[in-house]
Amino acid sequence: MRNTLRKLGLVLSGIMVGVALTVYLPAIAEHENAPQLPLSELREFSEVFGKIKTDYVEPVSDKKLIDDAINGMLSGLDPHSQYMDADEFRELEDGTQGEFGGLGIEVTMEDGIVKVVSPIEDTPAQKAGIQSGDLIIKIDDTPVKGMTINDAVKRMRGAPDTPITLTIVRKGVNKPFAVKLIRAIIKVKSVKSTLLDPNYGYIRITQFQERTGENLAQAIQKLTAKNKAPLKGLVLDLRNNPGGLLTSAVAVASTFLPANDLVVYTDGRAPDSKMHLTATPDDYLHGNETDYLAGLPAWVKTVPMVVLINGGSASASEIVSGALQDHKRAVLMGTQSFGKGSVQTVLPLGNGTGIKLTTARYFTPSGRSIQAKGITPDIIVEPGKVVSGNDGDNLLDIHEADLENHLSNPNPASPTPAKKPPVIEAPKQQTSSKQGDAANPKAIVRKDDFQLNQALDLLKGINILAPAQR
Repeated sequence: MRNTLRKLGLVLSGIMVGVALTVYLPAIAEHENAPQLPLSELREFSEVFGKIKTDYVEPVSDKKLIDDAINGMLSGLDPHSQYMDADEFRELEDGTQGEFGGLGIEVTMEDGIVKVVSPIEDTPAQKAGIQSGDLIIKIDDTPVKGMTINDAVKRMRGAPDTPITLTIVRKGVNKPFAVKLIRAIIKVKSVKSTLLDPNYGYIRITQFQERTGENLAQAIQKLTAKNKAPLKGLVLDLRNNPGGLLTSAVAVASTFLPANDLVVYTDGRAPDSKMHLTATPDDYLHGNETDYLAGLPAWVKTVPMVVLINGGSASASEIVSGALQDHKRAVLMGTQSFGKGSVQTVLPLGNGTGIKLTTARYFTPSGRSIQAKGITPDIIVEPGKVVSGNDGDNLLDIHEADLENHLSNPNPASPTPAKKPPVIEAPKQQTSSKQGDAANPKAIVRKDDFQLNQALDLLKGINILAPAQR
């Protein structure tokens, strides 16, 4: 199975192309029976190419025309297929290590406007107060309208320590406003952990990177040592987590599931896009590395769990939450997830460039496709009016189904629960523009995080109602 993974190079690409590109496994998918080229359509393309070369008002290089043609061909398929030039491909590769240059925001584009899906924690964008749902209408002095997503991303990238100004439109704010940022090398710490109360742990995964599974195992060991006893409850926070590596999603789910349980399966047209991935080392380890989950304490497999999700939880986050929900291993709380249920394969083209191509849909263990639907929590908990940080949902409620050319759900009724989940309304709170506790901006959790507080209350209630099982 591991060889199949290495060959296929499946990617769950997060939400969208962005300044903070999500991570991947490089591979080359080769198929013996190449399709026949459509000669009449190629003649038409050649004719248009020739007309541009001879009649366009200004000279245009062959490379630009070909690159733009490839860009259009891929972007017209779905929101996640993409052509990457040499610089973009190299930055995507750097992102597998959790380090890359830029501002630290996941972005998409709709109707010619760049939309912020989620700021990444501990980055210039998050520290400057950029929020999910913000619309970027100008980059420095250049309007975004008319740019491609790749053009906008290139303008936002740049050398570390260089300034950039974004003009933002935000729901609830009467007029656009400027935000000045300084570009930086983004080093994303994918796993953060702390004790909420004695015996109750909290683990947040911000992205699924190459070492996320290993970092999760280390966090569990640290929580055990700090608590000096097995935990009685654990909150796994996947809010505003845009996704990442498929193998890391399998590793995270395998941490809490019994051995050999199905985590996810994929289905596409090509034979090598049909896979069943289970809670086994062959499906989450890279190469010949040691199984970092083997030495975890026994309580990890049985501890009561709450998984927090919201509209910024996508792709790999939805795989983990869907698997734990289907196996009844955890209670899901929060709001409907993003709904990205497609798989991308990253294909190097041999000249330093590459493409990211949608090759399959993925399904939860019970056969649910969450594509353009999302995961419905067992208990819906609204976040209140504090809209940034871990408990904030997207201001403009952007989901996969809102994106142009999104893939359809092959079974639209499958993610719908048999009965509507209970809803817990949040009390009104004052709007906050920054993450972190007011007294401690570096705090992993906020005291006013309503969704997290509800999760902790549920875990304590479980222990009160069923003490014999502890």
